[in-house]
Amino acid sequence: MQNIQSKIDSQNWESITESIHENGFAILPKVLNNEQCEDLKLDYDNPALYRKTVVMERYRFGLGEYKYFNYPLPDLIQNIRSAVYPKLAPIANAWMKVLNINTIFPDKHEELLKLCHDNNQLKATVLILKYGKGGFNTLHQDLYGDIYFPIQIVLFLSEPDEDFTGGEFVLTQQTPRAQSKAIVLKPKKGDILVFTTNFRPVKGSKGYYRVNMKHGVSEVQSGERYTLGIIFHDALN
Repeated sequence: MQNIQSKIDSQNWESITESIHENGFAILPKVLNNEQCEDLKLDYDNPALYRKTVVMERYRFGLGEYKYFNYPLPDLIQNIRSAVYPKLAPIANAWMKVLNINTIFPDKHEELLKLCHDNNQLKATVLILKYGKGGFNTLHQDLYGDIYFPIQIVLFLSEPDEDFTGGEFVLTQQTPRAQSKAIVLKPKKGDILVFTTNFRPVKGSKGYYRVNMKHGVSEVQSGERYTLGIIFHDALN
């Protein structure tokens, strides 16, 4: 797994940090190779890895299916989760500071998980999502409890316009007293998208203010689309 750690460390984190501050998201290109993507997709059918399956239509979340991993996580996912979090904690802490929110996130991911567990948030939140033709995901936020980290990531396991068409990743930004702004992204297979979980600070004429954001997936027109979401906090249920 040293290869994954090296790929993450070698990303241009200065540019990534600037993009997250400015836009609420950034793309890390080509972190996973084709074999790693295919292995994660094959594991979708291994029930031993998962604690819960959600049929999205049943809850009006969209159309598709996702599965929550159980602990312990597969090594690849665990290594990515542990390697990316320390890069994002300073960004999250800067957001808390400028928005005058009395929260300081720890430097190491295991320390964040301890905070979750002390608040009875014990369930793994990493999930793999599968969409077929007509599949989509309604706009939402992944919070899961009182303890939550404001940035998360998605691993893209399928190639757009080859494995599937449509199915763009959608972010919406709700600026106070203004109409919502939609941001449509199309990362490639092996890319990692970093984006805000629920809000980000924006600088105005009187200082920073909070802009709420949600994310979802547009309708898949053909093929199958797989992604893997890594949320850094654990869940109550």
